[in-house]
Amino acid sequence: MKKTYHLCLSADDEIMFRDLEDYHRGFNCFASALYKTDSTGLVESFMSTHTHQLVQTRCPSEFMYSFRQPYTMYFNNKYHRKGRLGEQHHFTMEVVGYHHAIAAASYTLRNALHHGVSPIPYAYPFCTANAIFSKEMGKFFEEPLLPESSYYRYIGRRCEYPDTYKMTASGVFTRESVLDIPQVEALFGTPRAFNFYMSRKSSEEWEAEQQKDSNNLASVNLEIIEKGVSLHDIARMHTFESGKADYRKTSDIELCTELDALARTRYGKQSVYELSLKEKEEIAEHLYRVRHLSESQIRRCLVLPKGR
Repeated sequence: MKKTYHLCLSADDEIMFRDLEDYHRGFNCFASALYKTDSTGLVESFMSTHTHQLVQTRCPSEFMYSFRQPYTMYFNNKYHRKGRLGEQHHFTMEVVGYHHAIAAASYTLRNALHHGVSPIPYAYPFCTANAIFSKEMGKFFEEPLLPESSYYRYIGRRCEYPDTYKMTASGVFTRESVLDIPQVEALFGTPRAFNFYMSRKSSEEWEAEQQKDSNNLASVNLEIIEKGVSLHDIARMHTFESGKADYRKTSDIELCTELDALARTRYGKQSVYELSLKEKEEIAEHLYRVRHLSESQIRRCLVLPKGR
């Protein structure tokens, strides 16, 4: 029997999704994993260093393997990298009951807000937020679709998927065709209620509501939902939740795209993974002294070893 789980796969202090193509391939691998394991996807959020997923599945470990294994192969081949991508063990939390589920879904959809990379959930493109009550929320734009004969360019020829999956011209399966959006909309009830949960601040009251489910499980909160992610600061996440973040700063995807292009054009390498330690340190010095980027962002985007 399928159960509902919140799953989180983190890459510790390494970037998992370096450019737009990576985010799209990551979601496509997620979509294929749902089909291969007969699982149901509810909501998801792909961040640069980790991903949150709310799924209904019989075996969460089988589902996660089906997602991470093909994505790791793609990532390692693209960037000339070796080894496992992501932590050895992903985080798993069973979700039971209405209040538990609505909190888990809300925190997943608001992840970009909590990490200070988006002022509101709807402004972040790599999550399910804009697929829920899309017409009712005034989101009428629909990207042109690709003919199925072109899908292999963005998923490989061995990828398994059902006929119901549709792919946009950008090379990513539509969330509406992959996820059980009607179930999620039924969970939130109305567009107005959904909008309320997307802007609701974390509180003890919200946690207390979850006790009504009588599931003997811990309430979903920021500490729980981010348990599998090493790069987080709960106090800062609460600050970001209030909209107090500099959203004009260079994002990880912008910096990684720039650095990998620099590795190819200036150093003749496929990506930053092939740069020497000396080359990385020279670039890091420039980014820190001239661009005034944070040491932590420079380190993770350049894949600098700890202690350097």
